[in-house]
Amino acid sequence: MKPKIAVIDYGMGNLRSVSKALEFCGADVDIISSAGEIKKYNSIILPGVGSFGPAINIIKSKGLDIAIKEHISKKKMFLGICLGFQLLFSESFEDGLYKGLNIVEGTVEKFVPKQNEKLIIPHIGWNRINISLKNKSAQQMYKNINNNDFVYFVHSYFCKPVNTDIIATTTNYSIDFCSSIAKENVWGCQFHPEKSSDIGLTILKNFVLKCEETNGSN
Repeated sequence: MKPKIAVIDYGMGNLRSVSKALEFCGADVDIISSAGEIKKYNSIILPGVGSFGPAINIIKSKGLDIAIKEHISKKKMFLGICLGFQLLFSESFEDGLYKGLNIVEGTVEKFVPKQNEKLIIPHIGWNRINISLKNKSAQQMYKNINNNDFVYFVHSYFCKPVNTDIIATTTNYSIDFCSSIAKENVWGCQFHPEKSSDIGLTILKNFVLKCEETNGSN
């Protein structure tokens, strides 16, 4: 039986591309939008395109924050993509100061050019990932992927976790920033796997396989 994965629709996600990519990787995908639906699934994905403030306000107004935290606390699989990854953090400085889900202690900060540096913001396009060798969960997330493979980014802000042990990959864009995390049942990536060709599909396939291992079928 295919693992059933729920993609959360809160009005700011690239739902179709994510869903189609997951289906290609062997998952049965449902798009959900209410907090009550989350508890029916063993695996969920929080995508996102847009600004942190409006996104977290919508999520909290719909009670999705509580449902997501409860889901993760039960050791069920979770993947955050781009803005959905940033929302996991304690707070963001995007257009003000906003409190996030605080599932991952840390901040979301803007790229700042060094003195005399010409840095294009947002960071858009293909860039390399450097895979952590000490993070066991990262080895699952990036199984069959080579160090320094390319993935696709679109963002102006980057995540800075307090606990660096959870960093799965780093990417260089003026600085070496955390481009993904992996800790047990919680995975998150700043890049878009659904837009990252075969490399991205491999990451999503690894997520689907992990969902199967952790009773991800409903």
